[in-house]
Amino acid sequence: MAARASDLGVSKAGLDTTRTFVLAVLAGAFIALGAMFATVVTAGASDVPYGLARLAGGVVFTLGLVLVVVAGAELFTGNNLIVMAWADRRVTLGRLLRNWGIVYAGNLVGALATALLVYAARQYEFGDGAVGLNALAIANTKASLGWGQAVALGILCNALVCLAVWLSYGARSLTDKFFAILLPISAFVAAGFEHSVANMYFLPVGLFVKSGAADSFWQTTGASASDYGELTWGHAAFDNLLPVTLGNIFGGAVMVGFVYWLVYRRPTQASPSA
Repeated sequence: MAARASDLGVSKAGLDTTRTFVLAVLAGAFIALGAMFATVVTAGASDVPYGLARLAGGVVFTLGLVLVVVAGAELFTGNNLIVMAWADRRVTLGRLLRNWGIVYAGNLVGALATALLVYAARQYEFGDGAVGLNALAIANTKASLGWGQAVALGILCNALVCLAVWLSYGARSLTDKFFAILLPISAFVAAGFEHSVANMYFLPVGLFVKSGAADSFWQTTGASASDYGELTWGHAAFDNLLPVTLGNIFGGAVMVGFVYWLVYRRPTQASPSA
């Protein structure tokens, strides 16, 4: 598994710009679809115990990473494991950062495009507005996080995401990959940890609803845009995406990638002969 992670890191870092970006756009869209699925499933769940509602959201959110791993796409958080190829001196720091930059931008484009499509479909009106209210509540909560909290939640999240990817390296079938991914991803969503690419969907779709929802939505739900005062583009970018991204890098690249490199790939001196 460690050797496979290093080999894949070399392959990913060597992809040309066009293919890397297109695959990254797909990954952003795939994760956004999982986020959309979780938003719908947990909408109007006020009568369901908190833990069960979070678990349901986590299980369906796994759709995103299953699509990334099985269909093939480039996801920023998973690509933090390229650090293993860098530590093996098979990938330069420049190639590593180039991949992360292109993939992050592509993920953002894919997630934003999906958020725009979902908003244009007026899905927020479904369930008598329950879906829209849930989207707003999720986005407002994320935009309200403090910096330290956002970094910590990002670290915890991507440790689990990269462990899910790591486990998938040992899978030999589609079924293996699904079950390898299921529990780690369900755990991070249920626990409320923060995933930068998922937030590229959650935050914009909430902002789109807040600023552009039809009057009928507000009348039906009895809510108003002023109820979500923390939800602004500035808070979304600087109080969530930035610290969460930094946390994701530490959780994935350091706590998983570099730790496993130290355990399995670090060169060791041969014992002197007697």
